[in-house]
Order: sequence, then C-alpha cells, then structure tokens
Amino acid sequence: MPSPDAAMARVDVVIEPTTGWAVPDFGELWRYRDLFAFLVLRNLRVRYSQSVLGIGWALLQPMFSMVVFTVVFGRLARLESDGVPYAVFSLAALVPWTFFSAALTDATDSLVSQANLIGKIYFPRAILPLAAVTAKGVDFLIGLTMLALMLAWYGLRPTSGVIFLPLLVLILMAAASGAGMWLTALAVRYRDVKYAMGILLQMWMYLAPVVYSSSVIPPAYRTIYALNPLVGVIEAFRSALLATRPFPWTEVGIGGGVAFVLLVAGGMYFSRAERSFVDVA
Repeated sequence: MPSPDAAMARVDVVIEPTTGWAVPDFGELWRYRDLFAFLVLRNLRVRYSQSVLGIGWALLQPMFSMVVFTVVFGRLARLESDGVPYAVFSLAALVPWTFFSAALTDATDSLVSQANLIGKIYFPRAILPLAAVTAKGVDFLIGLTMLALMLAWYGLRPTSGVIFLPLLVLILMAAASGAGMWLTALAVRYRDVKYAMGILLQMWMYLAPVVYSSSVIPPAYRTIYALNPLVGVIEAFRSALLATRPFPWTEVGIGGGVAFVLLVAGGMYFSRAERSFVDVA
C-alpha cells in the first residue's frame, strides 16, 4: 500500500508551446471531446436563447436572400438558371453558401469573443473555431429541410447524387475550418480582420456560382475557377438535387483538394500563432 504522503504527492504538469510549424495535436483534441461538445451546445443556446424568432432565423436568412435574388437576378437581370425555376436554383446554392459564410464568420470571431476563457484555463485552442463551425450544422440541416420542401413544391426529384451530400458537407466544413483557423489567429493580433469579413464574404460569394451558373465561365478558366472550394460544392448540390448537369467530379475533386490543403495549412498556422494568444488576446 502506498504511504499517505505518496498518495498526496502533487503532480506538476508543465505545458509548453509548440515550436515551428506543426499540425494540431488531434489526440489532444480527442481527449477534450467533452469540452468540444459543451462548446457546440453552448453556441446553440446563446444564439437562440433570447431571440424572438429563435431557430426561425435559420429559415429566414436563406429564404429572404432567395426572394431578393429571384427578383433581381432571375426576373430583372434574367440570368440563366440551367432550365429550372430561378428560386430553387438560387436556394440550392444559398443553403451551402449560408452555412459556409456563417461558419467562417463565427470561427473568425471565436478567439476574440472568448479571450477571457483563453487566459484562465488550458485547453486546445483549436477547439474554439472547430466548435463554431460544427454548431452551424444545425442551421444547415434546417436549410436543407426547407430546400427539400421547395423541391416538392416545384415537383423536382433529386438524383442518385444525393448520396454524396455528406462528402460535400465535409468539404464545406474543411474549408470553413481551415480558413477560420487562419483568420481567427490573425484576428487576435489584428482586430481589423473582424471588420473586413463582410467585404471578404461578399467577394467570395460572387466568385462562387451562387447567383449564376458556372456555365457562364469560359472553358479555359474553369480549372482555375474550381480552385474555389465552393464552386464544386454548389454545382454538385444543384446536380444532385435539381439534375441541372452531370455530377461535377472534376470540380469537386479540385475543390476538395484545396479545402484539405486549407485545413492543414490553417491548422499549422494556428498552432504556430497559438503561443502568443494569451499575450495579445
């Protein structure tokens, strides 16, 4: 039997910052999975706890954008919608786009908005942007349900490509997480990043086929255009749900590769910058 003194011996754990460029410690992230789940649930409660419409905001935002885009780009500008009603054409892009833009915005603000937590206790800081991205999955599921109702209203039937929707969601989450870790690490040091997000997302939306079809892009530039991860995802959503074109495996493959590189690079930059978060947050 160990002596009482041995049983009461204090164990000191020394936490040292990482050196150089390294990906986040996924084993450590897994050990803190309970905290991750708590932060996801807390993000959901904070968002809807004191809201009159509550979860209805997840429906209102893409629906309002769909109405505006249908009037401006569908009726007035008369943009091509690949042979389907422009309302459902735009909504099929707005559901993944709204998830990505909202996830990226929350991930970028995750460290600055919780600076007091960073200075008090230790936990893997990468949990904060990752939890922000995951919490937006609830809004995405609500938007996807609304899109299914719109398909039924217009009498449109999804194709067999719907089985690849989970893959498309993973690409969206990888892109949002990677870009979010880059931007939130920058936002801790440069608060201008938060204010620049509106401009960045507006530019990103028009560089993706949200309000128009990618068929308007000249063939010579489509490979470069597909480097935007949202291009393959949005066109694949339309292909799977609206049967507008064959499933765009090339665009999805290019966009998925870029999203993976963005995730790894974002994680490495986040790990490198993490050592200074407490000092500048």
